[in-house]
Amino acid sequence: MIVVSSIAEMKSLSRGWRREGRLIGFVPTMGYLHEGHFSLVRESKRRTGATVVSIFVNPTQFGPNEDYQKYPRDLEQDSAFLRSAGVDALFYPDAAEVYPPGYRTFVEVEGLQDRLCGRSRPGHFRGVATVVLKLFNIVAPDLAFFGAKDAQQVLIIRRMAADLDLDVEVVTCPLIREPDGLALSSRNAYLGPAERKAALVLSASLRWAEKAVEAGEPDHRGGAPGPDRLRRGRQSGDARTRCRDRERDARRPGRVHRRDPPHRQRPSSSLRRDPMLRAFLRSKIHRATVTHVDIDYEGSLSIDEHLMTAAGLWPF
Repeated sequence: MIVVSSIAEMKSLSRGWRREGRLIGFVPTMGYLHEGHFSLVRESKRRTGATVVSIFVNPTQFGPNEDYQKYPRDLEQDSAFLRSAGVDALFYPDAAEVYPPGYRTFVEVEGLQDRLCGRSRPGHFRGVATVVLKLFNIVAPDLAFFGAKDAQQVLIIRRMAADLDLDVEVVTCPLIREPDGLALSSRNAYLGPAERKAALVLSASLRWAEKAVEAGEPDHRGGAPGPDRLRRGRQSGDARTRCRDRERDARRPGRVHRRDPPHRQRPSSSLRRDPMLRAFLRSKIHRATVTHVDIDYEGSLSIDEHLMTAAGLWPF
């Protein structure tokens, strides 16, 4: 495996492969690699003749109070893993190489970058789109491989590639999970035992939604079912009673429910027609510390007051 740190050397290497008639596959990462990354590497090796992996912790996609400085890094371990996986080249530039003094150019994908995750991380996808476009220009891949875990990121990169007529196919590979359902992520290194257990509520919620659909829940795009109808669709007997009790307990003082403040715009018609999607999107709060979780409990949760204000959560 060749380790490359300069843009000029990486471009020269790619030109040489092209002269040999080899397809180039590219896996952009920020390092601290896990099985999710290696699944992308395997797919690239299967479909192309030369695989490049980049490791670059991109400063322009981190906000002022985010974790750029403490983002997990282990180049020695990552290099060993990539070498054993048969990667042809590791591109490992530093920030000054990618963003030299006087750098002024950025890429924005309007209409996609300020929603969902981007709404709570202003400028994040501006940084992502910019660095990915630069990496595409440097590596000149035929195929670039991304994980489905970062769904909004993939949509933005696909849109950018199409709008700018880039000669690269953006390939989305399946999300990889731990046996207990936790999606693999480099930031999982931040989680303590209790936080890791709490994080399982996300995959548990998705499994519940999947089972609800398989059990015959109506298509919410045609209209929102009422609470009684939802309960009948997934529960029976004592389970319905427990659900009603939980809903009653959830409305006791000190509990929190999502309600739009008067000054906020109403959600789009597509979200109003899809309450399951609406509820899921609103449940995603970045940088929250979960102090307690009961996966089997349906009803409410406790959230820090400052996070409530930032996310538009109001006491019921």
